[in-house]
Amino acid sequence: MTENRPSTQKKKWLLVTAACFLILGFYFTTTNTYTLLKGYAIYKWNKPEATETMAQAQAKPSKPEKKAAVPDDHELYEQRPETGDLMGELYIPKIKATLPIYHGTDEDELEKGVGHYAGSVLPGEDDNSVLSGHRDTIFRELGEVGKGDLLITKTEAGTFTYKVRKVRIVDADDRTVIVPKPKATLTVTTCYPFSYIGSAPERYVLVADLLKTELNE
Repeated sequence: MTENRPSTQKKKWLLVTAACFLILGFYFTTTNTYTLLKGYAIYKWNKPEATETMAQAQAKPSKPEKKAAVPDDHELYEQRPETGDLMGELYIPKIKATLPIYHGTDEDELEKGVGHYAGSVLPGEDDNSVLSGHRDTIFRELGEVGKGDLLITKTEAGTFTYKVRKVRIVDADDRTVIVPKPKATLTVTTCYPFSYIGSAPERYVLVADLLKTELNE
């Protein structure tokens, strides 16, 4: 009986260790820690691509600029995206970040990239196109972007370059962020302050005007 005691103790130790790992794994996947790390992985994965993407773009012959205004009877998009669809990318030169844009602003979309508010127009169209993202993942450096900086969206319709006209700090429940605009506008928003722990009380908002349109042929 004495010879079997160490083996029995070893089995008990292994069972306790396995149980601890299971509990930690369950806790990790059901808390914000998992969401934060997943979002940060998306941010780190996409950011290095920005330099390569722009280098490739600069290497190609430049196309003649087209007027930003699009005739009222011209439809930029043949069909509207469905919730959850990957609909393009947002390139922010100031922070060298290229980020995927998904249609919708539910947590499923915001976990994967930038969310496009479904109640707003698509990039390039007249009126207010609204994009949102988490401040602690893909938009962790958005505070470095301000007036005069460029925001470039690429979709199936073309490439649309916007210039930031104004930076706003508003309350979390401020609905003026999504109101219609008289001209083509891109509004990018995230929670604020950036260093705030928990549910932030305000929003950091970039309001940008359409500067250049390059339509896909």
